Amino acid sequence: MRTCDGKTYLGRLKDRDMAGHTDGSSECLIKIPTIKFTKLFINGEFVDSVSGKTFETIDPRTGDVTARIAEGDKEDVDLAVKAAREAFEHGPWPRMSGSARGRIMMKYADLIDQNIEELAALDTIDAGKLYGWGKAVDIPSAANHLRYYAGAADKIHGEVLKMSRELQGYTLREPIGVVGHIIPWNFPSSLFFTKVSPALAAGCTMVVKPAEQTPLSALFYAYLAKLAGIPDGVINVVTGYGPTAGAAIASHMDIDKVSFTGSTEVGRLVMQAAATSNLKQVSLELGGKSPLLIFDDADISTAADLALLGILYNKGEVCVASSRVYVQEGIYDKLVQKLVEKAKAWVVGDPFDPNVRQGPQVDKQQYEKILSYIEHGKREGATLLTGGKPLFKKGYFIEPTIFTDVKEDMLIAKDEIFGPVMSLMKFKTVEEAIKSANNTRYGLAAGIVTKDLNVANTVSRSIRAGIIWINCYFAFDEDCPGGGYKMSGFGRDFGLEALHKYLQVKSVVTPIYNSPWL
Repeated sequence: MRTCDGKTYLGRLKDRDMAGHTDGSSECLIKIPTIKFTKLFINGEFVDSVSGKTFETIDPRTGDVTARIAEGDKEDVDLAVKAAREAFEHGPWPRMSGSARGRIMMKYADLIDQNIEELAALDTIDAGKLYGWGKAVDIPSAANHLRYYAGAADKIHGEVLKMSRELQGYTLREPIGVVGHIIPWNFPSSLFFTKVSPALAAGCTMVVKPAEQTPLSALFYAYLAKLAGIPDGVINVVTGYGPTAGAAIASHMDIDKVSFTGSTEVGRLVMQAAATSNLKQVSLELGGKSPLLIFDDADISTAADLALLGILYNKGEVCVASSRVYVQEGIYDKLVQKLVEKAKAWVVGDPFDPNVRQGPQVDKQQYEKILSYIEHGKREGATLLTGGKPLFKKGYFIEPTIFTDVKEDMLIAKDEIFGPVMSLMKFKTVEEAIKSANNTRYGLAAGIVTKDLNVANTVSRSIRAGIIWINCYFAFDEDCPGGGYKMSGFGRDFGLEALHKYLQVKSVVTPIYNSPWL
């Protein structure tokens, strides 16, 4: 413990090793905030779980317990759904004008901005996310999602229908009702508002279950919703485990829609539960094994930067991570050399340290899963170019890892590892690159690096994935929809497509008599 500029901070920066890694502690870190909210948020109040049970949330930097959180279960989900149903059927939120909802959402966004440092710190100690990135990207993104959909709330329109008989028809877009949101752990803030924002704009009420690994910021957002003036029962947050609280949401008979982001395996279970309960609507954003295709005309340094960003950003815990990198044979050797050079300079350590570019994996289970895939890669005959080892005595840190001589039937090339592990492969022709890119059960995203417009157009139209980035990566925007093909799910986040997920279309038809026009 030391002071810096008169403030109290945690830890101190020790010597880096030869690879540029820190020891997981850092100098001049922010003070860890007091954990203010640990209970369920139901009908505008923080309450204990019905069972009284709690679970531990762990700081992945150290493996130590951060706090004990109320463990919601089916009974708690029932109470939350009851509150959401009452708020939908009888409360003011669905009956407000869109502009009135928008004004409250704008206030909600302003409150997020006012608490940006604390929220970023909560995601750092819960998920191991870089504090600097949280302040600069994740938390502002959450507020901007609210503002985008606040602006759309008073622009929800149907259509006048030109009917072929003596009938007058028009459509209405109405809120779908009570929504269950099941949030993953890799982007706790961004994905909370990716789901909550369009549902709020549509006039829905909701039950949100954050991942058990990352409950802290979700509970803080519930508190801010109350401060912003969102009526009681509109946003309810039930913390707990997927097989209990999450399953209760997916199978609940009084939830009208469930939106899930997570693994393909759990997505199947959510869809099954929806089908065997009340046939609620489902949207799924699932796993990915996204390809990055680098062609001979690419700038070597730029391509290497994009490839490393694509797999090492957020320590590889990204559904659209470019975990399969295909390089045309003319520049393959030079690019490999550049990748290794840059990966060895990549700084891993305490995510509060502004010099660090990669923090710890989210928890011990994910950490061990990634290490096991690295061992699989070595056993199956891939060549480990760099990395592949755990770092530090405490916490869940893994070196940036690059494999070459990877075959497409290897586990590291087929499975979503969700960690800082790149598989490098070589190709000769455009046709070969397209075939390899599509040789996956997933279809979430892809990247193309080339200066040839014809190649970019041909390849982008040939890859079966929901979003294609040309000479960029992770180029998300509130106005640009993203989602999956194949086993990466269906439904779109971002843009007006996301708003429409939470609306249903009603047609109204009346006869017309003696009209001179049909």
